[in-house]
Amino acid sequence: MGQSHPPFRSGRRHRLVGGIRRWITAAAGALLLTGGLVAASPQASAAALTQVASFGSNPGNLSMYTYAPDGLSSGAPLVIALHGCTQSASDYYSHSGWSKYADLYDFALVFPQTNSSNNSNSCFNWYQSGDSTRGQGEALSIKQMVDTAVAEYGSDTSRVYITGLSAGGAMTANMLAAYPDVFAGGAIDSGLPADCATSLSAAYTCMYSPPSKTAAQWGDLVRAAAPSGTTSWPRVAIWYGTSDTTVVPANGTDLRDQWTDVWGIGQTASSTESLSGGTTLSTYDDSSGRPAVELYAVSGMNHGLAVDPGSGTAQCGSTGTYYLDTICSSYYTARFWGLDGDSGGGQGSGTLPAPTGVTVTGTTDTTASLNWNAVADAASYNVYRGGTKVGTSTSVSYTDTGLTSGTSYGYTVAAVDSSGKAGTASAAVTATTTGYSATCYTASNYAHVAAGRAYQSGGYTYATGSGQSMGLYNTFITHTLKETASGYYVVADSGCSA
Repeated sequence: MGQSHPPFRSGRRHRLVGGIRRWITAAAGALLLTGGLVAASPQASAAALTQVASFGSNPGNLSMYTYAPDGLSSGAPLVIALHGCTQSASDYYSHSGWSKYADLYDFALVFPQTNSSNNSNSCFNWYQSGDSTRGQGEALSIKQMVDTAVAEYGSDTSRVYITGLSAGGAMTANMLAAYPDVFAGGAIDSGLPADCATSLSAAYTCMYSPPSKTAAQWGDLVRAAAPSGTTSWPRVAIWYGTSDTTVVPANGTDLRDQWTDVWGIGQTASSTESLSGGTTLSTYDDSSGRPAVELYAVSGMNHGLAVDPGSGTAQCGSTGTYYLDTICSSYYTARFWGLDGDSGGGQGSGTLPAPTGVTVTGTTDTTASLNWNAVADAASYNVYRGGTKVGTSTSVSYTDTGLTSGTSYGYTVAAVDSSGKAGTASAAVTATTTGYSATCYTASNYAHVAAGRAYQSGGYTYATGSGQSMGLYNTFITHTLKETASGYYVVADSGCSA
């Protein structure tokens, strides 16, 4: 979808509609690539972005580029990364930070690339059924890239993941819905719900004023796209900026509703926490206590991919058009998928059982202390907050520090064997730090925005933090908002107790 083609820019509606028409109908020449990419067979040398000349019938007319670290292990994971409009494989490779974590965590990357003969602004055709349906067009080309990379690198077929920005994010959602048997997880950055649009007019509606659907209706779109009888679903991370005027923040909430409904886990977060870059993470655990869906709301960020240039482990990428300096989304996504050596919140490749008796033994304004029962043959224990490993303990207790007051956090613990492999994660427990008292506010949408409890985008109002839709931006619509953590508001019209 496109970050820089006309329908994704803010501005007057007639300019947006005209831009979309040009986007869909114009036919440009061949896409020019930069960055010294090398055309080669899948056997080309690693540690460079390399074009793969042939990868199947390629009905979507895409190009395939790969990056494999030197010394890539057999059975390593595989990540597919989809660029946004006007971008290229080289551009996404250079800015997104994914190659840093491929080197650090030992996995291969595939960068599919569309072109201006497919779409005048080099967008993936996420809104066209012929390109986003299982077994057709661009979707099938991407699946053929997966098959080619798996065969070349010996990738673990149970650990294949897909991510994308904007139009690439929308296509990512469609691929997760169409191929839940292929992808173990996905990350949708500034994107839209799966199968939100199947036409030009619907594409515009979805981007700027998403249709009102229940969580079950959003989930039905995924179930309809997936193979009949599917019962196992990918784990999904959702990233959006609260000030995005190109793909409005309500799409983030709709994505949350869609994938939590598919998982059957409801739309109430298991835990929320504050991260760097003004980011709020809401985690939705499955029945075993593992994070199934994560929603990252980056306060004040407009349309783009969240990056954080620097040399730290949690820093990545470089700034540029639609690469915004806030937080390294690729790092947190990699951790959520378990690419750092743990699989999605502690379900690692080890055989040790889950610790039992995990309890919260105490909290302060900024700390939470845990205790659990020992596991035989455990060399140590990994502690996870919201699915991300926050520490290791050689005893059966741990204190997490640097937390936000009055905030709930979800924790799991996994035993680690002598070879460093984490076993099954424990059931989740919730710790709530002290020092914050929830407050309720009832006012018009206009007044909420004026007070900073909500923000407006394109004439619509959204709750600060949660991004929940509140309707038109005016003085005639009234809602009750509950501040559940500092600067984080949820709609509480059905009842609000401070």
